[in-house]
Amino acid sequence: MPSRPSGRVTVRDIAAEAGLSIATVSRALNRHASVTPQTRELVEQAAVRLGASGRRGPIEGAVYVRCPYVLTDYFGVIVSSIAETLDRHGRPLVLNAGEAAQHVDVLPQLPSRDGTAGAILILPPESGEELVHLRAQGFPFVVVDPRTPLPRDIAGVSAAHAAGARRLTAHLVELGHTRVGVIGGPREWLASEARLGGHNAALADAGVLPDPKLVRYVEPTMENGCQAAGELLDLSPRPTALVAFNDKAAVGALQAAAERGLRVPDDLSVAGFDDIDLSRATFPMLTTVRQPLQEMGRMAVSLLIRLLDHHEVEALHVELATELVIRNSTTPPH
Repeated sequence: MPSRPSGRVTVRDIAAEAGLSIATVSRALNRHASVTPQTRELVEQAAVRLGASGRRGPIEGAVYVRCPYVLTDYFGVIVSSIAETLDRHGRPLVLNAGEAAQHVDVLPQLPSRDGTAGAILILPPESGEELVHLRAQGFPFVVVDPRTPLPRDIAGVSAAHAAGARRLTAHLVELGHTRVGVIGGPREWLASEARLGGHNAALADAGVLPDPKLVRYVEPTMENGCQAAGELLDLSPRPTALVAFNDKAAVGALQAAAERGLRVPDDLSVAGFDDIDLSRATFPMLTTVRQPLQEMGRMAVSLLIRLLDHHEVEALHVELATELVIRNSTTPPH
C-alpha cells in the first residue's frame, strides 16, 4: 500500500489497516494502560505501513461543544469564547445546546462520530463514571466548570470558586456584617460546595461560626433567589447581608428585600457571583465576583488543541483567578 504523509493518516485509517476498532487504536496511540503490548504493536505496525511512522499528526475534524443549558449570560459568554478561539485555530464547531439536550445520551457516540476530533463539555450533567468511560476510550475532551470532582487524567477548566467566595464574604465581614445569609447553588454541584467552603473560611478568619440556618440551596434563577432570600429575611433576627452565589439569585434577593420594605444597601447588603451583565443593570448595581468566563473558554480550547496535537499537558486541572468587584449594593450595617 502506498504511504501517505503522516499528517493525513487518521485514526480510522489505522483502525482499518490493523483490523481493530477506532477506540482501541485511539487508546493504543495515547499509551493507555489498558492496551496490551501486543495490541499496541499491531497498531504501531499498521501506522508504519501507512506512513505515519508509529505517530499521528494532529487529529483532524470538528470540535463537539456540549452545553445543555440555555445560552444566555454565563453559558453564552463561554460558548462564544470557545467558538471564536476555535475559529482562530481553523477548527469547525458542532454545538449541542439547550436544556432539552440534558436528556440526550450523547457521550457514548462521540468516539465514533464521523468528523469529530474531540469535545468540550460545559458543566456536564453526566456522571463521573460516564466521563471516565469516555476517557478510557481515548477520546480527547475537556470539561469546563465540572459539576463533580474530576479524575486526575481528565482535563478541566474552572474558576477559583472558593477563593472568590472567601474574598466576597471577607469584604462583608470587613464592613461589619457577622450575620450573613447565603443563597447557594444546588448541593451536588462542585462549585456550590467550593463557594460555601470559601464563605465559611472567611467567617472562620473573623472568629464567626457558620450557621446552617442561614444557608439555602437553590437552582440559580431569580425566582428561586427571591424565595430563598424571603425565607432568610423572615428569620429573627434577620441577616444584615445576603450573599447569593449567582447574580440571578442576587437579583431575586433584591426583589425579596423590596417586597419587605428593606432598602439596599441601607437596610440590607446584597452581593452576587459571576458578574454577568445583569449585575450592572440593577439599582443599586451589585457587588459581585467576576468569573473569567471568556478566558475559561479560551483555556478549554487551548487544552483541547494540545491534546489533539498529541502534546503532553502538564496541568490537566486549570483553576483561573476570580476578582471581587465592589459596587453600591454593600455597605456597613446601620
